[in-house]
Amino acid sequence: MQLDLIPQLKHTAANNFFLLCGPCAIEGEEMAMRIAEKIVTITDKLQIPYVFKGSFKKANRSRVDSFTGIGDEKALKILRKVSETFKVPTVTDIHEISDATLAAEYVDVLQIPAFLVRQTDLVVAAAKTGKVVNLKKGQFMSPESMKHAVTKVIDSGNQQVMITDRGTMFGYQDMIVDFRGIPTMKQYAPVVLDVTHSLQQPNQSSGVTGGRPDMIETIARAGIATGVDGIFMETHFDPSIAKSDGANMLHLDHLEKVLTNLVALRKTVNQLQ
Repeated sequence: MQLDLIPQLKHTAANNFFLLCGPCAIEGEEMAMRIAEKIVTITDKLQIPYVFKGSFKKANRSRVDSFTGIGDEKALKILRKVSETFKVPTVTDIHEISDATLAAEYVDVLQIPAFLVRQTDLVVAAAKTGKVVNLKKGQFMSPESMKHAVTKVIDSGNQQVMITDRGTMFGYQDMIVDFRGIPTMKQYAPVVLDVTHSLQQPNQSSGVTGGRPDMIETIARAGIATGVDGIFMETHFDPSIAKSDGANMLHLDHLEKVLTNLVALRKTVNQLQ
């Protein structure tokens, strides 16, 4: 990824990967600031360009009683406070056309969820804000088909676009990463690997998505080895009480070790090029 895609990035370590990381959803100011402070400390130490991630609302939920958010503007103001306090850019999901202009007032990167990446009006609305657009690859889409999603952004007058792979559906209740797709999609835009969502186990009978957090470092290492520009992962200081996607999150206490190993691997990969 060209680091000037997001000019607010604190570091310019061009030979390192960048990181999109934070909680799945903004549950409150204290939790967001606590998580952001810890990640900033780690990424400063390891010289990893960092973008804080947090969804201001969750529209794609299995059950009607699932947590969806604390209020749109309240959550977006927390994202702005994180950015201003720690001097890092932020990314959040949008789900409706009206979300694009609202969220663009508060964050640096607008993320199109995987289930919505074929929704032309939504993608175009995000592009027209002038913000960086992060397109999540649909679980049902081939790597080659993401070229058309990228083209929608560019044809809307916005060159600031990246692709995030978050796995492909394997049967009904598992996600698999096809690493052949990374070099394919890098022909179209910078590519990020969403490690934690790639380890989801959706469609559980309970209506709550499961996951395999024990495989996070394995998938992340494979992504670095195959040349991803960035790593996306969700983290929480106590995934067991997270209001969304806790089953596939990385515990915040384990983040530094995982990132340290990934930085070392990236240096080795760079030497082989």
